[in-house]
Amino acid sequence: MKSGNHPIKILTLETTCDETAAAVVTDSLDVLGSVVATQDALHQKFGGVVPEIASRAHLENILPVIDETLRRANITLADLDAVAVANMPGLAGSLLVGLIAAKTLALALQKPLIAINHLQAHIYACKVAFKDELADGDIFPCVGLIVSGGHTSLYRCDGAIDFTFLGGTIDDAAGEAFDKVASMLGLPFPGGPAIQKAATGGNPKAFAFPRSLLHEERLAFSFSGLKTAVRYHLFGQGKVSFAALPCEAYSESEIADVAASFQEAAVDCLVGKSVQALQQTGLSTLCVGGGVAANSRFRQKMEAAAQDRGFRLYIAPLALCTDNAVMGAIAIERYRAGLFEPLDLDVSPGLLRTNA
Repeated sequence: MKSGNHPIKILTLETTCDETAAAVVTDSLDVLGSVVATQDALHQKFGGVVPEIASRAHLENILPVIDETLRRANITLADLDAVAVANMPGLAGSLLVGLIAAKTLALALQKPLIAINHLQAHIYACKVAFKDELADGDIFPCVGLIVSGGHTSLYRCDGAIDFTFLGGTIDDAAGEAFDKVASMLGLPFPGGPAIQKAATGGNPKAFAFPRSLLHEERLAFSFSGLKTAVRYHLFGQGKVSFAALPCEAYSESEIADVAASFQEAAVDCLVGKSVQALQQTGLSTLCVGGGVAANSRFRQKMEAAAQDRGFRLYIAPLALCTDNAVMGAIAIERYRAGLFEPLDLDVSPGLLRTNA
């Protein structure tokens, strides 16, 4: 391991879903270079991420993204001390592209290979973002909320790489529900920004959509019933083909009210369960990451809850909410602990519900 006055430099790769990203970070959590190649345009007509399309796009993007990241960092491959990659959880094909690239570089450079847990990294993004504001230099221990298109989970985070699963969604992730409701309303993909924009002029109290599990003690989320309630409100009960959804039958103001009421219900569930997690663990810090954390109404209500209940709140800035490689700076923690991986490291697409 490197010592002395020379900073440790790690190349981090992120290909868990549909963003091809790379960054060079140091042991001081400085970001020397960062690039994200998005695939939104490729998946927009399908209303969601298509795994095969995503993995093929990663194949096309990974080398140019790495090359541009090194250029921005003003370093060469030889200057790296390690290569890190997110190998869990995510889409299997997407994960494999990043892992193979990382393994190849680690082998060719004879540098350590470091595995990153994508969910832990989302929480660690808060430490990267607020490192200069932390009185004690750390965000841990904390409750971590990861809320995105693929995940809605709560963790007890006793350290940067010491996570215990507290609970999560039993059906749809919050971001998935945003995408599906946006599709019902005839709004574009990705659904999160589209719902937020449509809800701006809407009445969040127009419709009393359900807040599933909100008043139960267990730390779990459910957004399937909320999504179905919106569907029934729009099209009546029973099966309706998505191809025949009559979105054009609703005025702009009606769509705004539905979007605002749906958004309010989803946000209430996320904020309420996070507060419950703090109460049950006895912790006083909440850290939030993931794409849905970019939602402005979510941030407003979470900040209001923090002020009202007196807990410390750190929400990753917008650029670090959606998938990126800067949050891969968590690899620094594993580097310091000597937690390196053999070259037969594999991907682990599924979500671990015991601990992260």
